[in-house]
Amino acid sequence: MTKEAAITGATSSSELKPDDPTHSKSYGAVVSVSDLQSGSDGDSGGGDGTDDPYNTEKKNPFADPAAAEHWRQVYEKSQYECRHVYDPTLTWTEEEEKQIVRKLDWRVCLWACVMFFALQVDRGNLAQAVSDNMLDDLGLNTDDYNYGNSVFRLAFLVAELPSQLVSKKIGPDRWIPIQMVLWSIVATAQCALTGRTSFLCTRVLLGVLEGGFIPDIVLWLSYFYTARELPIRLSFFWTSLSVTGIATSLLAFALLHLRGVNGWGGWRWLFLVEGLITLVVGLMSFFLMPASAVQTKTWFRPKGWFNDREVGIVVNRVLRDDPSKGDMHNRQAITFKRLWDALRDYDLWPLYIIGLIEFIPSNPPVTYLTLTLRNLGFSPFATNLLTIPKDIFHIFNLLLLTKLSDKLNERAFVALIQPLWTLPCLIALRWWPGVVVNQWGTYALVTVLASYPYAHAIIVGWTSRNSNNVGVRSVSAALYNMAVQAGSVISANVYVESDKPLYKTGNQNLVIINFIVVGAFLFAKFYYVWRNKQRDRVWNAMTDQERRDYVKNTKLTGSRRLDFRFAH
Repeated sequence: MTKEAAITGATSSSELKPDDPTHSKSYGAVVSVSDLQSGSDGDSGGGDGTDDPYNTEKKNPFADPAAAEHWRQVYEKSQYECRHVYDPTLTWTEEEEKQIVRKLDWRVCLWACVMFFALQVDRGNLAQAVSDNMLDDLGLNTDDYNYGNSVFRLAFLVAELPSQLVSKKIGPDRWIPIQMVLWSIVATAQCALTGRTSFLCTRVLLGVLEGGFIPDIVLWLSYFYTARELPIRLSFFWTSLSVTGIATSLLAFALLHLRGVNGWGGWRWLFLVEGLITLVVGLMSFFLMPASAVQTKTWFRPKGWFNDREVGIVVNRVLRDDPSKGDMHNRQAITFKRLWDALRDYDLWPLYIIGLIEFIPSNPPVTYLTLTLRNLGFSPFATNLLTIPKDIFHIFNLLLLTKLSDKLNERAFVALIQPLWTLPCLIALRWWPGVVVNQWGTYALVTVLASYPYAHAIIVGWTSRNSNNVGVRSVSAALYNMAVQAGSVISANVYVESDKPLYKTGNQNLVIINFIVVGAFLFAKFYYVWRNKQRDRVWNAMTDQERRDYVKNTKLTGSRRLDFRFAH
């Protein structure tokens, strides 16, 4: 059996036949049996270095005319916006694809990072604000700070799914800029906070308006990148989180020195200036987010981003990676049935469980980093500068972890490095006596903890890959992020006023949760291996005709299909 064999339509002896008209419908790629059984994506992303005309045919799920016609009908029925450039016979060279990906990185991925930078500016500047005695100025305490973080995350969580549904209806290229402009207005208005009520109101409004932004961006990126490429681009996306931390720390260092100007605290100038930065990015996003690869030409961009051949390559390489990406158009709302099917797709729940608990162990020490440094005796200005090293280490660890996952084509075991990194740091934070008296030693410990390898990009890509359907992918991205936000609500209440300044009880609870996170990753790994083997047994017991009938006639969608194998 060759590696080029198609996935579906195997013979009774379990050999997979490439001439089956339904091959690769669910897997969306041509892979070997060993790849299938190990949960491989079956896509190479940038090619394997073969001679021209590249090896597009062996990765082409539309090579058989019957399969090509089946998918043509699917795309016509859904009114998929790129259907007019769908071409099962199109070939291209490896160098052409590399050039296309580079162009996508500069035009799509880079702007996604800029928008995420703007989100993180307004979502994370509260930590810098409290280093400037914001809580004292407003008459607030630690519990009020926790409550503000909690209501923000609850609002963010509640808004996730509705925002994703709106985005799917009107398009992320329209909804994301609208979101950004609206929340930037609220973020700027924080410069006029007067007390607890206004503080909590702005926290809620920011959560509502920012909720759904991340899955909306992931959905938009999935229109341009293959499943193998997406996690790497998401690692760049979340790298901007750390870049934002560095930039805002330096900006805060300057802005907090404005305390007293116009009778304002430095934190008021911080909210004003950074809110205006986000407003500018939001307005620019109306012009820099095309709806799809075939919609880059417009009145203000008459030449578009791609020539006709490049458009064909962008669209067809994504479809050959995952044919299901064309079963809805980008202005199509998710029906209640699609929503219900996605919600009850229990095979994705292990990933939602991971999302719920994976960041609880690290969130409180990171959230409280500036307050911890102030309690250790550092000045407000030194505090903001001392947060920069953890952001730099965070960038390197994130990129290295995601690259390792891509190279090994392994998700669960590579992502497991994250909780294994934080566990000894939390143990030391709880039981090391030097936390009480050693200023720089405690700083070093917390910095190492906050520099943990961030597995978020891997798991978001993992969730997208295991969704196997545009509609399910839209909902699953929101549900996963809702789980993450629910975990953030929990983590925001681990450190409480009565436990300060060392938070011994809180850190002890974080150690326990960290062990549970390790177990959740191991469970997800073995669950998906078991589910794939279970489906293999059923699929291999079917005749050729039974398989063809199943692929053509089944009403099941997403990961619930019998001919789909989970990545792990």
